[in-house]
Parts: sequence; C-alpha cells; structure tokens
Amino acid sequence: MNKPKILIVDDEQDIREIVKYNLEKEGFEVETAENGEIGIEKTNSFRPDIILLDVMMPNMDGIEVCERIRAIPELQDILICFLTARSEDYSQIAGLEAGADDYIAKPLKPKVLISRLHAILRRKSSNQTEETQNGLVIDRERYLVLLNGEELQLPKKEFELLALLHSKPGKVFERDFILESVWGTDIVVGDRTIDVHIRKLREKIGDEYIKTVKGVGYKFEE
Repeated sequence: MNKPKILIVDDEQDIREIVKYNLEKEGFEVETAENGEIGIEKTNSFRPDIILLDVMMPNMDGIEVCERIRAIPELQDILICFLTARSEDYSQIAGLEAGADDYIAKPLKPKVLISRLHAILRRKSSNQTEETQNGLVIDRERYLVLLNGEELQLPKKEFELLALLHSKPGKVFERDFILESVWGTDIVVGDRTIDVHIRKLREKIGDEYIKTVKGVGYKFEE
C-alpha cells in the first residue's frame, strides 16, 4: 500500500522539521519547502496527496501559492490545508476563494494534525458524488447536496457532518469521533454542537436519514 504523500510549505524551519518528523513516524511520505516558489515546484514533481500550506510567508503568501496551484489543471486533485495562526474571518474567506480544502490552527499539535490528515484523506478516498436510494445526492467536490433533484444550501460544517455519516451507511459514529473529524480537537465547541447541527440537517433533509443511537452517537440509514 502506497504511503500518503504530504508536502509541508512553511518558512519556519523548526515547524517543517517537527511536522516532518511526526508525520514520518506515522507512515507518511513527506517533503518540505521553505517558500512558495519552491512549494509550487515540489507540488509539480512530488505530487502530494495533501499540501500543508502556511498562510503567512514572505514574498509569496499561502493564498497566492494556493491560487497558482489551483490554476494548474493536472494538480486539481491535490488537497490544500492551510496552517494559520490568524483568526480573522477575511483570511478564511480569501482561503476558500483561493481553493483551500481545510484549515489547521497553529500552534500545531502532532496528534491533532495526524487525526485531521487521516480525516481529510478519508474524504479524498470517498467517491466525489454519492447517491442514496432515497434520492439524496452528495457532491463532495462542489459541496453540493440534492434532495429529489432540488439543491439544498448547507453551511460547511453541516455538509461535512452529513458527508461523514453518509460515507458509511449503517455505521454508528461516536460523538467524539464526529467532533474530531468535523471540527477537530484544536477547536473548542460545546457539548450540544453536534445535536444542533443534526437538528438543522433533519429540518432540511427529513428525519428518516439520520438516526440517533442513545449514549453513543449517530448513523445514516438509506
């Protein structure tokens, strides 16, 4: 089985070395780049599954690097995850417009980072478009959900929660696993966060799809 390939693009040498060390211990194949130009070159040659891309870099920041990579058709399948210590809304909006797939906040915690990377890889390995027998279509690439031919507008976290449950119909997903996969353990959310999102999803797609397993979590039923 091929090792997942990760490219780390960050101008801080300590971060590159620490992240590379921890990821290689977990079986990842890792390359690093100290600036955006080298990052783009190594993306072309190394063809990683995921790029861990620092937002704040001199000369060429992560937003521009992301935009330039997204402009290359043969690199469209590569997932880009921003590493950012910035919490301003505008930086996230700019990142999404540039084509980012996810965010991980600094300072990086190795266990959290590894967990998030595995979750991102699971999403990548899933089919881009999935359809249930009840007319629910999930297009992971476009963050699009159709119910009986009608498009539903779902916020990002609602979509990711639905896509996670839908990825394995009948499987019971425990609450801790859902929180880690969708929100990440580097973000503190309330105990009722999942329940609120489940309630909103049920309001939009109906009650028959998502079932509660008391004391454990939730599952998707076709």
